[in-house]
Amino acid sequence: MGVITLENEFAVAVAPAKLFKAYCVEIDTLLPKILPEHIKSSEIIEGNGGPGTIRKITFAEGKELSYAKQKIEAIDEENLTYSFSLIEANVWKDAVEKVTYEHKFVPTPEGGSICKRTSTYYIKGDAEINKDQIKDVYGKKTEGLFKAVEAYFLANPDA
Repeated sequence: MGVITLENEFAVAVAPAKLFKAYCVEIDTLLPKILPEHIKSSEIIEGNGGPGTIRKITFAEGKELSYAKQKIEAIDEENLTYSFSLIEANVWKDAVEKVTYEHKFVPTPEGGSICKRTSTYYIKGDAEINKDQIKDVYGKKTEGLFKAVEAYFLANPDA
């Protein structure tokens, strides 16, 4: 099994604790509200929100990805760190065993955040995936997600 590791940083004009809460704690209610054209629903199907919890995200019809199941590996509200594994999805099922995402939310001098993310792709057997496609396509999608969260909080500062 091969392993591909990528690192990204996403700048967001939202304080780290607020961004962490939105992305890691209140994801099930907030993301379908912010991105209804992309995310149909997000729900915990097993567990209580802590490590070991399984979450299912169902995407809007017509998207390449119709659903994804995530397993929360660790969540630390004090240190603003969060990791989860993508354990099931309708894409890459023949090539990828799982993908683990580790996030750290750090403050910027301007009062915003930098989300530092390490993504580790565990490749099945001799399967191959395009590292540049992952970096370009999925990095841009994640950046778009954070920009949508940013726009929501800038429009709704008391949310």
